[in-house]
Amino acid sequence: MVKLKNSNVLLKQFVLILTFLFLISCAEKKQVVSKIVAEKISITNTASEDSEIENFIKPYRENIDKDLSQVLAIAPKTIDKNGEWQTPMGNFLSDITLQKTIPVFKSRENKQIDVCLLNHGGIRSTISAGNVTARTAYEIMPFENSAYVVSLKGEQILEMIYYIISEKKPHPLSGMTFTIDKNNLPKDIFINGKPFEKDKTYYVVTSDYLINGGDNMLFFKKAIEKYDLDYKLRNIIIDYFKENNEIVSNSSIRIRKKDN
Repeated sequence: MVKLKNSNVLLKQFVLILTFLFLISCAEKKQVVSKIVAEKISITNTASEDSEIENFIKPYRENIDKDLSQVLAIAPKTIDKNGEWQTPMGNFLSDITLQKTIPVFKSRENKQIDVCLLNHGGIRSTISAGNVTARTAYEIMPFENSAYVVSLKGEQILEMIYYIISEKKPHPLSGMTFTIDKNNLPKDIFINGKPFEKDKTYYVVTSDYLINGGDNMLFFKKAIEKYDLDYKLRNIIIDYFKENNEIVSNSSIRIRKKDN
């Protein structure tokens, strides 16, 4: 009886040991990175593959190049970005943006746009004397910015003016004129040829980039209303080129600086 009892005890211990070992073997093992091996894999196409790709895209490239190279107008002289408070390019872009968006906004909202303000840094090229093409427009405005109209209180119009004065950059401006006195303060502010009224609401056309505070133009973020004209600034330039045989800039002075 004693031997049988001892055998049962040993059997139970043996079973427990086997169960324990089985559970250990089934436990989740942690994976440890012991070595990282890098290998260069060549993805260079064969000459035949390159030729096939080139033949496929060639007609598309040629058509695009043909469209971009089509002469749309003539510029008698170069329209550049040189100037302290205003530039020929700035005047040109702000004037045509105001001109092309006024009828769009009028037809949709039955309201009048008063001012156009763009940013000097957004002008990436000039218009050279000679042929003017669609490619010229892409060089001037390579971005996909769209025209927006915002309604601003007179208080924000003053913020805009103080911003222009403090920046000392020739940001494109149309529809508004003012003088900077010897104390760096604005006076003789006129909008659409009429004296500025602080209690009035004005409509300003600009870009989607600027209405979101781009170039630190934070006054645009205080707009009462915003209107998306669904009109790319680049397309405004191209449409103007197509509608005008001769491309010139209006040299009228928008900002005057008095030193005494």
